[in-house]
Amino acid sequence: MYLIVSMILTLITVDRKSASSFSNKSIFLHSNGVHLDIAIPKNDLTIELKNGIKHLESANYLSFGWGDEDFYLNTPTWGDLTFKTAFNAMFLTSSTLIHVTRYQQIQTDWIEIKVSESEFERLNLYLSNSFKNDENGMKVLLQNRGYTNYDDFYKSHGSYSCFNTCNSWVNTAFKESGLKACLWTPFDFGLMNKYR
Repeated sequence: MYLIVSMILTLITVDRKSASSFSNKSIFLHSNGVHLDIAIPKNDLTIELKNGIKHLESANYLSFGWGDEDFYLNTPTWGDLTFKTAFNAMFLTSSTLIHVTRYQQIQTDWIEIKVSESEFERLNLYLSNSFKNDENGMKVLLQNRGYTNYDDFYKSHGSYSCFNTCNSWVNTAFKESGLKACLWTPFDFGLMNKYR
């Protein structure tokens, strides 16, 4: 039943709120085959979003993903996935993280999406509000927990579940930014297919 309802809601399109002819900003949608991320040119990020995020001069793009903390930290590859980790992520209340990855250039499998200034600002605000801040108002970095030298994890708001997945987080980002999206989706392909 979950899969059937998920597919139906994935196919229903929430249209873009305003068809602005002046879409001068670019964002990028990409997936590792299961998990969606949003990539944004580093120099276009708002000060509020960029503040407290590690970035290198050589990194021109920052990519944002969201998910279950235990899943992220203990499943660096799909070969590391266990039933317990998957079950806990899908059905139990859990803490979440934002995964930020640094890129020097656009990747060949990224989907470019042109957005207006107002849509871009709302997306930046959504991403910024997803970070959990400490008592000093700073983003909470998990030191030395990234998979490589090009990524990091930060504490985030929300709890992951089968109804609030990494992909539904990205889909909600698009909806709240006024962009075309799925009515709801737990899958990566739902949103990507609307922009291919």
